[in-house]
Amino acid sequence: MTHAVALCHVSFEDLDALGPLLEAAGFAIDMVEVPVRPDFAERARAADLLVVLGGPIGVYQQDDFPFLAEEIAVVRERLLAGRPVIGICLGSQIMAAALGARVYPGANGVELGWKPVTLTAAGADSPLRALPADAPVLHWHGDTFDLPKGATLLAGSAQYAHQAFAFGRHGLALQFHIEGSPAGLERWYVAHVGELAAAGVPIGLLRRQANDCAPRVQPALAAMLREFLADNGLGG
Repeated sequence: MTHAVALCHVSFEDLDALGPLLEAAGFAIDMVEVPVRPDFAERARAADLLVVLGGPIGVYQQDDFPFLAEEIAVVRERLLAGRPVIGICLGSQIMAAALGARVYPGANGVELGWKPVTLTAAGADSPLRALPADAPVLHWHGDTFDLPKGATLLAGSAQYAHQAFAFGRHGLALQFHIEGSPAGLERWYVAHVGELAAAGVPIGLLRRQANDCAPRVQPALAAMLREFLADNGLGG
């Protein structure tokens, strides 16, 4: 059985809709909470597939969260060795940092809510081609990154140009969330109630958007994952 490790930074940001798809593809899944698992790098190195999930911290906060340096290092090892990595939100920023790019607070403020992304020509020839052109995806970030050297830009949004990139066929970085389900996101609304209030974003609006948009995005998630796994000789 193939083995997927998901590096988790806060328990409520898990694989969500991505988990059942990986199980259906024949993966045994190991959810590893990075802040409390000293063996996270060892587990990440041993995985057939590494998924690096989101979280409310920045990769530049390594003084406060020393595990970030080791996490960036192990992601760099995998990417340079040609081993499959998917990064989502903070995970995409960790991938960018691992490849030597700058990650920093975005000048255009927090991008929060369901909004579409626009694929580049390369994105339209990548696993992201499955995204419907008019289908909003969930954005929930304030940081952004420069495009790493050797990476290919796949998508941008009206607020931030760098929304997804590929590194070869084995590295796929998504600044936005494609894995969130309406049920799973209920935990986010509780955990981020203060942030949402400060941003003036009504929880009821996010809930209605999730109920409308997530079912349109989930088939794209399944198709994207199938293609990525096939490109890397993984999955059943």
